[in-house]
Amino acid sequence: MKKDYTPQDELLFLALGGSGEIGMNVNLYGCHGKWLMVDLGMSFGANEYPGTELLFADIDFIEERARDLLGIVLTHAHEDHIGAVPYFAAELGVPLYATPFTADLVRLKLEEAGLAREVKLIVVEEDHGRIELGPFAITYIPLAHSIAEGNALLIETPYGTVFHTGDWKLDDEPLIGRPTTGEELAELGDEGILAMVCDSTNVFNPYPSGSEGGVLRGLMEEVQRHSGKRVLVTTFASNVARLHTLGEVARETGRELCIAGRSLDRMIKVAQDNGYLEDFPEPINFDAAMALPRGKVLILATGGQGEPRAALARIAEGNHPLEMAAGDVVLFSSRQIPGNELAVGRVQNQLAAQGVVMVSDKQGEIHVSGHPGRPELETLYGWLRPQILVPVHGEMRHMQEHARLGKASGIPETLVQKNGDIVRLAPGRPGKLAEVRNGRLVLDGDIIVPADGEAIATRRRLARDGLLVVALDGKGGAQVHGIGLPLDEDYPEFVAEAEADVAEALRKLKGRDRNLPDAISEAARLAARRAAQRWSGKKPQTKVLFPRA
Repeated sequence: MKKDYTPQDELLFLALGGSGEIGMNVNLYGCHGKWLMVDLGMSFGANEYPGTELLFADIDFIEERARDLLGIVLTHAHEDHIGAVPYFAAELGVPLYATPFTADLVRLKLEEAGLAREVKLIVVEEDHGRIELGPFAITYIPLAHSIAEGNALLIETPYGTVFHTGDWKLDDEPLIGRPTTGEELAELGDEGILAMVCDSTNVFNPYPSGSEGGVLRGLMEEVQRHSGKRVLVTTFASNVARLHTLGEVARETGRELCIAGRSLDRMIKVAQDNGYLEDFPEPINFDAAMALPRGKVLILATGGQGEPRAALARIAEGNHPLEMAAGDVVLFSSRQIPGNELAVGRVQNQLAAQGVVMVSDKQGEIHVSGHPGRPELETLYGWLRPQILVPVHGEMRHMQEHARLGKASGIPETLVQKNGDIVRLAPGRPGKLAEVRNGRLVLDGDIIVPADGEAIATRRRLARDGLLVVALDGKGGAQVHGIGLPLDEDYPEFVAEAEADVAEALRKLKGRDRNLPDAISEAARLAARRAAQRWSGKKPQTKVLFPRA
């Protein structure tokens, strides 16, 4: 293999995001000198990257080889699979491929970013649409998921066929769309599957994920239980099947439907433009909802993950036209994403203080996951009978467990990789060839910067230890200003001592150091910082300012 990692007469796989983590899915397949990208996703900013909003995989590897990239094939429209498109697709300069519903949502993103004319978006037939790109022939295989038009990809190459699952589950009552049947998947297995690159998210769940049809019945029963009460349901806006379910629940329980949240409005419009939600009830506005008897309205709101600007958080704060009161009910028809516990708890505590009753998926069948539990994984193994299992879309603990399950189920080869690992799937025995640069980028304000860069590192240090500013007066003295130090009561005394320490340090400078700016700055910085550490135990970031000439 060449040093530049150009794929030769072989089939390679490389994850730049989504392996060793949940989110930021970016996968590459290499063959005969060319690369194919599957998905271009993102995650939302985490506490470890203070002040940032979005988190991306560092795709520098493929940006440097963009001339060999044939296209970006999108499996479905969740943000962890399409969210980075507006930030990187134009620079990569290759077409995007997606089924109609996904394509419409991507088009909206590109229009908002002013990139609609710069990125070529090709709409693929929804049911088993096929693309041929160089050595790759890709067929969309519909599978159930928690969004319309979830798809696996059947990727045919000269070295064998890969079944790339995307996000999926098995659902006998999906309500939206027609997933590929077990018989059809078994036929693919009969034709031969070299490798299955498979979702690992729910591998620790010993039970099937459950059916959307079951959620319809569960939500119907739950809303009927609260006759005479105002009921609000929060769910993922992208779950078109759940929106369909809630429209049915509103109609059957004699309630008018009120929508709160721009992402819900957008999703409903795009779904209806693509032939979904055709019988969805006409929503009423906020004023009409508040004028109805409490038992005659069903509110559908964003914010089930505790997002501070979403409708539910604003309702909980009393900062929204829609109001909930003691005895009213909020149904959390969604899974709490790990990392959002504090934000969700904050909203729930505000609602609880008002006497609002809350019901989660742990208390009733009002939500099911869009990812496969162990029985579903074992069923798919049996249908496809792959020679190799490559777990993706999970933290390392998920992927290792997934590999163990695959091995126990009779899959001959399992290959656990992580972001940055180039692995050869064929010919020969599969295995890791090399590790290439990978990492994370963050959207910091309007700029994309390295997640491990100096800006984020400095911000972490500021958050931990505070800031000290030393303003020299040019006469051997200084003013010291502390920000974020735990010295509220002792602050004046600390400042006086720190300023005296700086003056003493400057007096002690000898020879040429008395006139060297670097020596003066370092002496003042160390003296002020030592004073801060003595008084507070903190080592603040310290900035020395010289007087203007």
